Amino acid sequence: MKGLVPIGGRGTRMRPVTYSVNKHFIPVANKMLVEYPIMTLIKAGIKEIGITYNPGQLEYAKEVLGDGRKWGAKFWYILQPEPKGLANIVEVAEDFLKGSRFVFHLGDNIFVDGIDDLVESFDKGDMEGMVTMVEHEENVRMGVPYFDKKGRLLKYVEKPKKPPHKMAVPGLYFLSDSAFGAFRGRNRLRPSARGEYEIPDLYQWMIDKGLRIEVRKYGGMWLDPGKFGDWLESNQYLLDRLAERKILGKVDKDSRVEGRVEIGKRSRVINSVIRGPVRIGDGVVVKDSFIGPYTSIYHGSKIVGCRVENSVLMEGVELDNMPKVIDNSILGNNTVVKSVGQNGALGMFLGEGSRVEW
Repeated sequence: MKGLVPIGGRGTRMRPVTYSVNKHFIPVANKMLVEYPIMTLIKAGIKEIGITYNPGQLEYAKEVLGDGRKWGAKFWYILQPEPKGLANIVEVAEDFLKGSRFVFHLGDNIFVDGIDDLVESFDKGDMEGMVTMVEHEENVRMGVPYFDKKGRLLKYVEKPKKPPHKMAVPGLYFLSDSAFGAFRGRNRLRPSARGEYEIPDLYQWMIDKGLRIEVRKYGGMWLDPGKFGDWLESNQYLLDRLAERKILGKVDKDSRVEGRVEIGKRSRVINSVIRGPVRIGDGVVVKDSFIGPYTSIYHGSKIVGCRVENSVLMEGVELDNMPKVIDNSILGNNTVVKSVGQNGALGMFLGEGSRVEW
């Protein structure tokens, strides 16, 4: 089997951070978002992965992700000339995927507990496609599967007004190369009302052709950090689940590290308290500060005289003597925040290169 991971899109729900940084490369619990689907596929035994990108994204993607060797895999980069929908991503990847069964894993979804059993089920089964579903209280804003009286999939509908149950379809799709017939001939897929080729329409085309499509429930934890609040919640959940005590940097005698705290190479902690779960990247300086639970600090940041809790600090952030607590915040690359006083809490959502003086 092969894997397909898209990294395109505009990331409008995460602006202003995504004005200059692709959403898939923003860290969650100090790993880039796209690393989670890549590692999930590899853990499930899928080592050939196609990564689709939009124009202007290739150079940075290759610089950051490489050719896959550091993960023990091999990457193919595939251009999606225009953002025409998820089914179009499958279409443009045909040369890479043809002749194979494959897993299409959205680059901004996290399946925390892995998908090994789902991959095995599809790989060994005789179905032509498989839809994953999760239970979700707000499935009205997602794709929803509809079943007949025998529990067989009839269709799946994007954002129905009155869903018949609480099940929804997350960003994980299983397909055979039979799917590529949907892009040819008189009965080929047509764009939806919003001008995109929709993944539910691709499955519907296969169902209408009499191809066997099955549904499997994902029993693990699924995260979709697509907007500000979800990003912080995902960061918190992943730190709680994954953080461990691992000190690779230097902690001086006047500092205290409590609980599950990871400190990267060449990082220094001076006269500070770090209380886990926390992840601190490489080349970070923390001085005269308190870094509280559920905070991740990416590489090259510098925090002096601050208290930071439940926040995501991206690469190269500088915080200097903030008397207010920085809480529930996402700070973009190279953000600089300085302060002149006052007490209380300060919440921020800042894009790359922002500067705040308080």
